[in-house]
Amino acid sequence: MALIDDLKSRSGNKCELCESTSNLSVYEVGPSSGNVKGNEIFACAKCVAQIDKKEDFDPKHWDCLKTAMWSEVIPVQVVAWRILNRMRQEAWAAEAIDMMYFDDETMLWAKATGDHESDASVDLHKDSNGHILENGDSIVLIKSLDVKGSTVNARLGTVVKNIRLDPNDTGYVEGRIEGQSIMIKTMYVRKQGAQMIT
Repeated sequence: MALIDDLKSRSGNKCELCESTSNLSVYEVGPSSGNVKGNEIFACAKCVAQIDKKEDFDPKHWDCLKTAMWSEVIPVQVVAWRILNRMRQEAWAAEAIDMMYFDDETMLWAKATGDHESDASVDLHKDSNGHILENGDSIVLIKSLDVKGSTVNARLGTVVKNIRLDPNDTGYVEGRIEGQSIMIKTMYVRKQGAQMIT
């Protein structure tokens, strides 16, 4: 039986965290751990996006952990512990963390991502209107920009296609203007086709 069939059977074809039945996929809980035979869970797209910090954290969504934390599946417990730690300023989450018990090796695995040391804030690349930018998006300059050491003319209204996100700084994206690759501050761009957030 394939891994996905095993996970569907184990989970009852539901997200093992929030019990959603839509947009489910196999999610590998990293990094690999020696004491866990399989480190995969069956999870919905919303859970995965928030686990991986690809969308803003929604504490209300994670009320489901009050149940999921008691799962017999170690990778589900580990993810629950990590998410609860992001919300540890909430009394119920702090109490839930205190009730969970891991052996030493599982605790090392749970702490490996550092979620127990950080909060729920998520740094995302966003344009001047607050729209989330992703690799491959097209953007429009909302200000004429001087490109130091170059003859590139980056005028207001210039469309930059197929941008790449700076992995080290959410304030910058990389794009090509007149054939030259440049770094552009996200505060000076608008995602093409996106509506203004009011």
